[in-house]
Amino acid sequence: MKLKAIACNVFMREVAHCIARSPHVIDVEFTELGEHVHSDTLRSLLQAKIDAASAAATPYDAIVLGFGICGNAGIGLKARTTRLVLPRAHDCCTILLGSRERFQEHFADHPSTPFSSAGYMERGEYYLRVEDGKTQLHYGDAYASYVEQYGEENAKYIWETMHPQHTDDSNRAVFIDLPETRHLGYAARFRAAAEAEGKQVVCLEGSLALVRKLLDGQWGPEEFLVVEPGWETAGVYDWSAIVRSKPTASD
Repeated sequence: MKLKAIACNVFMREVAHCIARSPHVIDVEFTELGEHVHSDTLRSLLQAKIDAASAAATPYDAIVLGFGICGNAGIGLKARTTRLVLPRAHDCCTILLGSRERFQEHFADHPSTPFSSAGYMERGEYYLRVEDGKTQLHYGDAYASYVEQYGEENAKYIWETMHPQHTDDSNRAVFIDLPETRHLGYAARFRAAAEAEGKQVVCLEGSLALVRKLLDGQWGPEEFLVVEPGWETAGVYDWSAIVRSKPTASD
């Protein structure tokens, strides 16, 4: 197959590693990590890149996205003439861990825990990915989307279920350490920076499983959503399906 890959540059090393081993011909394009500041802006940027790839002189068999739903930036993306493929992931943490099951295992009870990886250390102006208004990255208008779809009362219940309040995890800082980038020494640098701020450091083993399957064309429905031409992404916001597709309304 000939694939177009569009990914955040937080995965640049991981994607490059997997492309070199993929049996397919892959053209890749990266977005800047800072584009996550506003989900609407990132969504528009991704749609523009999807549209450009769909109009390429030599057609692609699929456009694969190295993104989760990322604060709703991945919701409302339209497949024009080429199918889209994206992992069933809330954000890059799931992708770095290699599965949504491992994300739920480690973050279900504390989804706001700050985390980092080699990509964040290299591409960000901060060493932690956190969920608050004080940083350059945040979850955007996810709550507003819940309200729009389910009403205020149901939205509040969904949000509180997926974002429970805890008092024992506020000082945790997680580093996701992938074997393929371990030689760079970022885990030790992360630990030094986090401990200097008095944080409790947790190191989790990362996995390229989702990135590898995405780029190898192994798009099983349990792990990936394939959006056919004329359809677009829509949110599910649970711990399982996460994202679905629906017919695109006329523009």
